[in-house]
Amino acid sequence: MESAVAGDTPDDPTLRAAKVVMRRQAVAARIGRDPLLGVQMADHILAQARPPAGAVVAGYAPFGTEIDPRPLLAALERRGHTLVLPVTSPRGQPLRFRRWRFGAPLASGPMGTRHPAEGDWIDPDWLLVPLLAFDRAGRRLGYGGGYYDRTLARLPDATAVGAAYAAQEMPEVPAGPHDALLPLIATETGLIATGA
Repeated sequence: MESAVAGDTPDDPTLRAAKVVMRRQAVAARIGRDPLLGVQMADHILAQARPPAGAVVAGYAPFGTEIDPRPLLAALERRGHTLVLPVTSPRGQPLRFRRWRFGAPLASGPMGTRHPAEGDWIDPDWLLVPLLAFDRAGRRLGYGGGYYDRTLARLPDATAVGAAYAAQEMPEVPAGPHDALLPLIATETGLIATGA
């Protein structure tokens, strides 16, 4: 989970309050969803938006009731992709990524996250980005730390695909000027090309 930092625009109390309310709604929307619906999400990505051959792919270790990306990661590793997982950086910094092989053990990180304990540091070409809420314009609501916003700004040539349950779609996600937009969202029901 991400902690609140400057990525949540602390100088704009109205935006911050709107995000707090939507985070509660988004967490409630995830209750009762089966994380294994990640199998269907993987099928849609593999059929319609597979990373290019040789791309280094960043996934994530699912946190709580997040949709499970491991079926996709296993399939991509079988196809020869190098996998990396994020390591939570110090507050205010972008994520860093470590090489990970499917099934290798994970170490505990801050705020309940899990990451590879060892492995080469590698920047990804293609990222699967977890989220709490999204809208059709490509706005994404995370946990409030701004980690992915900073990371995507640092990797402007990387492809970023949001990962969520369809129930996490909202009519409009509150966003500030530093919130990264996602061009594609993958859910268990299909892919959504956004206006981003």
